Amino acid sequence: MSFCRRALFAVLLSTAPALLGAQSAEEADASLFLELNNAQNDGDACRLTFLVRNETGISIDQAVFETVIFDTAGGVVNLSLFDFRDLPAQRPRVRQFQLPKVTCEAVGRMLINGANTCVVNGSENTICDEGLSLSSRLSVELLG
Repeated sequence: MSFCRRALFAVLLSTAPALLGAQSAEEADASLFLELNNAQNDGDACRLTFLVRNETGISIDQAVFETVIFDTAGGVVNLSLFDFRDLPAQRPRVRQFQLPKVTCEAVGRMLINGANTCVVNGSENTICDEGLSLSSRLSVELLG
C-alpha cells in the first residue's frame, strides 16, 4: 500500500468516531416539543393553548398525555387526559383544552405525567415520553 493511501486510510479511521458521534447527537436532538403558549379565561373555564412541534422525524398518529393541574398553593385541581391528536413530523400544531370551573389565575403549574397513548403507524410507541421537551411562555411552570 502506498504512503498516500495509508495516510488517507489513517485519516478516515481517525475521523470515523467523530462522524458517528455527530450523527448520534443529531438523533439525540430529535424531540417532541410541547410549549404552554397561552391561557385565557373563557366564561367559567380556563382555555389552555399549546404549541407542539414534532421534530422526531416520525409522524405520530395519536398522542394523549396525562396532565395534572396544580393551583397556586400547590394543590391538585384537575387530573385530565389531553388528546393532542395527530402530530405530523416537522409540522407545528396548536391544540387547545378547557379547564371547566377553573380560572387561569388559579393555575400555578402543570405536570405532564406521561403519555397515556402514543400511536405511531397503528402501534403503541414510546417516542412521546422519550423525546418530550417541555417549556412555557407563561408564569405557569410546565413540568414533566
